[in-house]
Amino acid sequence: MSIDFSSLDAAQTLARASAAHELQRRSELELILLAQHYAHLHPSSARVRDDGLPGGEQTKVYGGEGCPEIAEFAVAEFGVVTGRSAGSAAKFIGQAVALPYRFPLTWKQVESGEATGWKALHVVQECVTLSVDAAAIVDRRVADIIDSVTFLQLRKIIKAATWEADPDAAKAAAEATAKERGVWVGRTDDHGTATLFIKGATGDIIQLKATITQLADALAALGDTDTLDQRRAKAAGLLSDPGLAADLLSAAARHLVTAQANTGHPAPATATATLEPESAPEADLAWTARSDNHPDEADRSSCLAEPGLDDEADRDTPHPAIAGHPLDPPHPGQPVQPAEVPGSGGEERRSSLRRAPEAGEPAAPADHPACPGMDPAARLELRRKLDAIRQDHPDTRGRRIYQTVVNLHITDETLLAGQGTARVEGYGPVYTDRLEELLGHHRVVVRPVIDLNNAISVHAYEIPGRFRDHLNLRYPVEQFPYGTGETTRSTDLDHIQPYRTAGPPGQTNTDNLAPLRRFSHRLKTHGDWRYRRVDHLTLEWTTPHGYVIDVDHNGTHRALAGVRRRRAMLEPPPLRDA
Repeated sequence: MSIDFSSLDAAQTLARASAAHELQRRSELELILLAQHYAHLHPSSARVRDDGLPGGEQTKVYGGEGCPEIAEFAVAEFGVVTGRSAGSAAKFIGQAVALPYRFPLTWKQVESGEATGWKALHVVQECVTLSVDAAAIVDRRVADIIDSVTFLQLRKIIKAATWEADPDAAKAAAEATAKERGVWVGRTDDHGTATLFIKGATGDIIQLKATITQLADALAALGDTDTLDQRRAKAAGLLSDPGLAADLLSAAARHLVTAQANTGHPAPATATATLEPESAPEADLAWTARSDNHPDEADRSSCLAEPGLDDEADRDTPHPAIAGHPLDPPHPGQPVQPAEVPGSGGEERRSSLRRAPEAGEPAAPADHPACPGMDPAARLELRRKLDAIRQDHPDTRGRRIYQTVVNLHITDETLLAGQGTARVEGYGPVYTDRLEELLGHHRVVVRPVIDLNNAISVHAYEIPGRFRDHLNLRYPVEQFPYGTGETTRSTDLDHIQPYRTAGPPGQTNTDNLAPLRRFSHRLKTHGDWRYRRVDHLTLEWTTPHGYVIDVDHNGTHRALAGVRRRRAMLEPPPLRDA
């Protein structure tokens, strides 16, 4: 539907926008009321079937303590008609039910039109783990101000109110967060790079960062002219090959010794300490002592503690890696000059490692922020030097204990063209010009091309591994309406037409299998949901109340025939104002 607003002036446009906003608020309230009524139509014991089979329907409490139980399968159909996944529908219904049960004052404001529905639902979600009494405290604090303050202010007030309502739980949550440990990998961003987040003991993080910085300095000694942060990122990647990392540190340390012998000048003490693995702890102790003796110069002689670009939210000034930063010297030094690896030939060049400032000497920034990046020739030369280190220590390759499997999907056209995008399972899309970073240091196994248009079959009930590869490529996401789970090795593969022991051969085939999450699989097996194969890419789902939805490799689509069929079965009764 296209609406022409070109004839409206500014005042008329504002009036229409205000009316549209009010209509949206009323629609939100109506949907909340419908969700509450739908939950009341599916209480705990009235709808749940007990057929004695494992995996059957259960009852759930979605809104928090004090809310009634709901038959868990019911939320999926509500999600279908509102364009939500089953999980999102369960969350929405739980929030709607919790308003009158746990936040009566806030619900009164929403019902009267004095508070916006989605903001009230956010209050509910932030307090879902609180007890009924604690939720009542938050309700009294926020009910009258939901639409009087900005959303950011509201979130802060909610947090303070939850701490006040249940201080013991807030303290326990803070302690649990402080003890949390782990390593998390993020998905690729718009530029084809990914993030790694590590949360551990402070001492371990300090040692890890020091090791990464040592490797970054060693790369500079080999001729890497990228910025310190860029070299640190490369150094973190080198840690995946501990043998190569150790050899790189040794090679750079030998270069410093050679440079000292050739020039007759002692190598900078901090550089030697940085590159020698066994002397790293002493270097850290010396740096700590220097910081204690000169507190005003702490973090100036080294940028080990400098936050990265991702920490800008905590800054009042730009990051030092940004060109033109106030900490930049008035006359920055020359770019880092590359240095040859001993024995690799070529002219000896000065190491880029920094020396410690003398007493009374102003400390320079830890790196040259405006340092130009490496050109392709320089990167190729750096790769050659790293390969030379591997050849000097042939046992390095045998030091890898674990095997990392990276599944990369790329078309032959993209591979031949040398540009475009590929997909890495579990991480997302990457640019093809970044493939060298991804695969350059690993053994690559090329698997045969799978023709997704040709179905393959076996005569047994069990599903071979090659079937899973075929289906994961054909369907990157589970084939349930508005499904969100990516298909992986652990995704269930369901026989669309149930397997019959005395049935015809070839019942287990790629056209008769659909990847489903466990909840979706249970829903199909124990609920009143039905589905059938329309073509080799499309499944047609029918909900318990007759709604027909098509799901294919491009997502979920409302089937027009199903809409007409549903309208013929039951026209919704006209609503009457209360």
